[in-house]
This record gives sequence, structure tokens and C-alpha cells, in this order.
Amino acid sequence: MKTMQTNVVTPDGSVFDGQVNMVSVKTINGELGILPNHLPLVTPLAIGAIRLKKDKDVRLIALSGGFIEVRQDEVNILAESAELPSDIDITRARAAKERAERRLEEAKRDNIDFRRAELALKRALNRLDVAQN
Repeated sequence: MKTMQTNVVTPDGSVFDGQVNMVSVKTINGELGILPNHLPLVTPLAIGAIRLKKDKDVRLIALSGGFIEVRQDEVNILAESAELPSDIDITRARAAKERAERRLEEAKRDNIDFRRAELALKRALNRLDVAQN
């Protein structure tokens, strides 16, 4: 089965660098699956999980936005932040989820930045989902 070089990079360094058969990501316009020989593409990414498939093995990476660049047999993901499940502190992610939920409730009453609280909640839920799957 054909593979493509895939790189996931954050400002802190490389999170993944290897050959995969398929990459699935959540873009701002919906889910996107990329196979070898995909048409060239650059698009912004939304908060969600990156799924990297190599044969029967599937790896997940929690992503907090960024961009994906696709060339014929190369995928580069430039992420704001990206974490492997083993790097996610579940206790910290649960605490962030609870803080974000409280901020959302307060935003309804006190006009706190609702969008910022909503994004914090999405990031926390994504991290928990990736860490627990």
C-alpha cells in the first residue's frame, strides 16, 4: 500500500514525522481525508483530532488549529499546538474543561468573552477525547 511523508510541527518542534497511508483532519469547512497522490492543497484547520493511518495502525494527535499543506506524496501540518495521547495530562485537561464551562456560564451573565471560553472548552474536550481513545 502506498504511503506519503507526513509531518506535524508546532512552534515547539516536531510532534510526528513518518510515512502513513492516510491522514484525516478537521478543517474549518469539515472533515478531510488525504491519500497518496492527493491534489495540492493548503487550508486552515479547526480544533480536532488528526488521524494518521499506517496499515491497520491508527494514531491520534490532539490539534488546536493551524494549517495543512498537501503535495503529491507529502503532508505538512503546521499546528498552533499538537499533542500525542501519551503527552496529555488528563487531570489538567479536565480542570481546563471545568474552567471553560464556568467561564461560559459567566459569559452569559457578565458578558465575558464568550468565543474565547467556547474555544477553550473545545480544546479541552478534544484533548480529553484523544487521550481517552
